[in-house]
This record gives sequence, C-alpha cells and structure tokens, in this order.
Amino acid sequence: MFIDEIKFFAKAGHGGDGVVRWRREKFIDKGGPNGGDGGRGGDIYALAISDIHLLSKYKHKKEFEAESGFAGAGGSRHGKDGKDLIIELPVGSIITNIESGGSVSLNQAGQKELLLKGGVGGYGNEQFKSSINTTPEKATKGKIGENGNFKIELELFADVGLVGLPNAGKSSLLNAVTNAQAKIGSYQFTTLDPNLGDFFGYTIADIPGLIEGASDGKGLGIKFLKHIKRTRMLAHLVSLDNSEPVKVYKQIRKELGVYDESLLEKEEIIILTKTDLIEDQKKIEKIKKEFIKIGKPVFTLSLYDDASVKKLIDDLVKLLRK
Repeated sequence: MFIDEIKFFAKAGHGGDGVVRWRREKFIDKGGPNGGDGGRGGDIYALAISDIHLLSKYKHKKEFEAESGFAGAGGSRHGKDGKDLIIELPVGSIITNIESGGSVSLNQAGQKELLLKGGVGGYGNEQFKSSINTTPEKATKGKIGENGNFKIELELFADVGLVGLPNAGKSSLLNAVTNAQAKIGSYQFTTLDPNLGDFFGYTIADIPGLIEGASDGKGLGIKFLKHIKRTRMLAHLVSLDNSEPVKVYKQIRKELGVYDESLLEKEEIIILTKTDLIEDQKKIEKIKKEFIKIGKPVFTLSLYDDASVKKLIDDLVKLLRK
C-alpha cells in the first residue's frame, strides 16, 4: 500500500550519568577522585532514500528512540556514547515538528538532517577536584535528550508528471518510455499509487487519474494532487476516445487550479493519446490544431506506432535538456 503521510513520536538518547569513584592505592585512603563522565545520548537523524514506498515500512511503528549514553566508570573512564538513530525517509518528504512547527524538506538522496539532539553526559567527581576540594563527592546526572512528535508528508519529486483523466494512457506511456512496470487495465483508476520511471536520467511520475471534482475529494480526490506540486513539467494526456477532448483538457486544468493556482504556471506539454482509435488522419490533425491554439507544445501518440513513440521521446528529451 502506498503511504504518503505518517506521524510518530521520537526521543533522542539521555546522557549517561557521571560517577563518584576513587583511586585505590595501598596505604592511601581515598587516593583521589577518578570518577568518569557519562556518555552522550544518541542523536536522531532523517536520511533521504530514493524509495517512494518507504513510509509503508513505518505503518505500524509509532515511536522511535535513540540509545542513551552509558554511565562513567572508575579509572577516569568515560561512559560509552549512545548510538545515533537514523530514520530513512523518501526523497520528497517534508518533516514537521508538530510542537515547534519547524520543518525541513528532504530534496535529494543522501541528504541527512538532525531531528533531535541527544543529552550530554554528566560529570564524574574527577571534574570537581580543586585545590580546596581534593576529595569531591559530587557527580552530575546526564541530561535528558530532546523529544518531539513529527509529521511526515511525502510530495514526489519528478521532472515530468503525467496527468489526465483515468484511462488516458498514462501508465502505458510510462511503461513504454521508462523502466517502470506500472499496472495497466481498461477501466478507471487502474493506478491507485503513483509510479516512477527513469527516462534518460530524468524521472517521470504517473500521477493517478483525476476526475471532475477531484479538488473537492471526488474520485481519488486530493490524495495525489499534492504530488504534482514539485514536478518540473506536466505532461497532460488527453485520450482521443473522448468526444470533446478540449473540454476534457480544460476540465482537468480547472481542477489543478482550484487545488493550487501555481500548478497552472508550470511548463506543460499536451499529448493526444490513442490516436489509433481514429482512422481519419485529417480529423486527428483538426483536433491537434484546436490544442495548438492553447499555446502549448502538442504531440500525437499511438503506442502501436513506434514512430510516434520515438518522436515523443526525442522531443521530450530536448525539452528537458533546455
């Protein structure tokens, strides 16, 4: 199951306690303090990984805790530091500390961000030795590590986001031009999760089908609209099995604008799919001219026509390399 939002509580490790200890030498009572300091508590980090399904791993995990530091020991031995805890999250995750309201975005694979700082270790009695206090009985406890409740929201990063009505051919196109193996079918909402594919070093995302009223929660609702926000370019697929393809195009554009007007500012190309359903080439050209008037690059595509697929690939690579 694709999960794009989770909440959890996290707690960094507590610092280890300092200790009161004494050197034991023959004929010398309390031969001097040598109690060591406590170890540092483990920090908690987020690490960005290129795996959009990673959040499902934490579906039933509601709490994370780093290791606490260990207490000091005699012989001036410092307590062992607690191990840091690294939480792997998908690239595109927005991490928000619910209490403070602060947030950070994971924008690229390998990015590592500190979420919570572990507590410092306490001082052993050796730290309190002075010329006027040669036998200090004092040691301090380790500090409590930071903790907090976090919300993780995933917004996919992609160079191209495929949008359009259900069954417009998005998954089929993704499979044809990338290494993706998206599920396809001849019915609406075949795609229930976003799919990603590599396209000559660029990423193409198949955004599950939108319908009229999606911005109000109809169909798959706004569940996937947010994943369009971070795409560099939109590829709007319009199937020619629709009797009024321009109307269909404007319908989806309206839904995008209602959700977030900035989506209408994105670079966009229009791909007219399933041209093999129309035998009259002049009719296809007429429909294409109607779309050209909109002022966006327009392509015609039949996945049964290798030439049209190759032309789309070549032109899309040129657009992305601009």
